[in-house]
Amino acid sequence: MHVVSIMAHQDDEMRCLGTMLKCAERGDLLHFITVTDGSGGFVQRPDISREEAARIRHEEMSALASAIGAEYINIRQHDEFLYDTPEVRYAIVDALRRTKAELVFTHYKEDYNRDHTMTYELVRHCAMHACLPMMKTGTPPLKAHPAIFCVEPHGPIPFPATHFVDITQYEDRKIALLKMHVSQETAMQMALNSGFDKLCRKPDAYWGEKAGCEYAECFVGMPARGAIKPYNVLP
Repeated sequence: MHVVSIMAHQDDEMRCLGTMLKCAERGDLLHFITVTDGSGGFVQRPDISREEAARIRHEEMSALASAIGAEYINIRQHDEFLYDTPEVRYAIVDALRRTKAELVFTHYKEDYNRDHTMTYELVRHCAMHACLPMMKTGTPPLKAHPAIFCVEPHGPIPFPATHFVDITQYEDRKIALLKMHVSQETAMQMALNSGFDKLCRKPDAYWGEKAGCEYAECFVGMPARGAIKPYNVLP
C-alpha cells in the first residue's frame, strides 16, 4: 500500500509518523508531501531570508524521508500564505497521482493554523479529482479514491477521534526522526518551551491510555467522496 502524509509544513507529520513507521513494517511504501516551503518557521531567526529558510526546511524534511526510505515531494507554496488556486490544485492532484496514494494522512478541518485548514480543504477536493480523468497533470489518475484520515490538531480544539493505532514500539524512533527537523526543535523550545519529545509523548500517552496501550496516535476519517472505506487500512 502507498501511504502518504500530505501536510502544510515540514514537521506536521508529527501526529502520524508513528503510524507510518508501523505501516512500513507491514511492507507499505511511504511518501511525504508538503504544500508550503516552511519558510515561516524561524522564530529564532526572524531576519533569515525566505529562500534560506525554505532551503533549510527542505533539507531537513529530505533527510527524514531518506532515513526511512520514503519519497518526498515539496510543492513549495509561500508559508503562511497558502491559498486555493488552480496552480495549487493541479500540483496536489499530480502529487497524489505520483505517489499512487492509497492511504492519506492530512490535517483536521479545525486547527490553529490557516495553512493547515486550507490543506485539509485542498486535499478533500484534490483527492477526489486525483482518481478522475478530467484534470490533466501528466500523471495517470489513481485507480481508486484513497482512504483519508485526519490527524489530531495542536491546541484546545475538540477532536472526535474514531481510530487509534498502537505506536508504543515506534515512539522513540518517531521522536528521533522528528528531531532531524533541527530548526524546528530550536524554534519550539524558544516559542513553546517544549521540543518534539514533550510534544509527542504527552498526547501519545494520553491517547495510549484511551486505547489500552502505552502510546497511540488517533485519527478521524475525512467525510469525503470515497475517503471512508468499508475495510481496515490502518496498521
